[in-house]
Amino acid sequence: MSAAPLVLPSRRDQVSPEEWQLRVDLAAAYRLVALFKWDDLVFTHISARVPGPQEHFLINPYGLMFEEITASSLVKIDPQGNKVEDSPFPVNPAGFTIHSAVHAARHDISCVLHTHSLNGVAVSAQALGLLPISQQSIFIAGDIGYHDYEGVALNDDEKPRLVRDLGSHRYLMLRNHGLLTVGTSVAEAWQAMYLFEAACTIQVRAQAGGELIPIGRSIIAGAQQVAQQVTKGQGAQLVWPGLLRRLQRAYPGYDQ
Repeated sequence: MSAAPLVLPSRRDQVSPEEWQLRVDLAAAYRLVALFKWDDLVFTHISARVPGPQEHFLINPYGLMFEEITASSLVKIDPQGNKVEDSPFPVNPAGFTIHSAVHAARHDISCVLHTHSLNGVAVSAQALGLLPISQQSIFIAGDIGYHDYEGVALNDDEKPRLVRDLGSHRYLMLRNHGLLTVGTSVAEAWQAMYLFEAACTIQVRAQAGGELIPIGRSIIAGAQQVAQQVTKGQGAQLVWPGLLRRLQRAYPGYDQ
């Protein structure tokens, strides 16, 4: 017996244009995570800070698969993970533990993306972490923190250590757990995760072969300047429209 597709009333006329655009981008990010096969059923999260004076955030409706998420189904919560508007869906306050810590400490970012991808977890379990052995890895090597595993992230007392280990970085490797990226936009956090995941995948495959060739520190030191050049200063916005077109072909309806 097949389940009927979810049909929800649109929230477009109930929120500001800025919040609606954020909802569309965040729903797209969830579906792109599914499209690129980084999802772990329903057990990771992407959160985004809602524009405005209130400290509110958008997060996935707990129990929906990532490819089912729409702009209207996203749930608005407070810093404690409590719903601040009516929604037929539950949220997972425990899943917001990591996100709330990062959002509280990093007002320079608006989006936090966390995955349990197979290759990401595999590298997070390696003592040396991410190795500078690919072109993808050089953009991460100078901007990454590491956080030791303390069990399933449910306890508030872990938050200060997590924030300390992230620092001002864009990338955080949660040892024995997975990957985390932050961005000033949803697109920026998503593209950062694409690089992170690609670098981890390459590393796992390269380790199955012969001796690895490390990339020199001088090349890594200039990587951020190179990134600006190759994206013509547009950063993630260079690829985001194309990703949305791909998503529209594969999983249409995210923007409803």
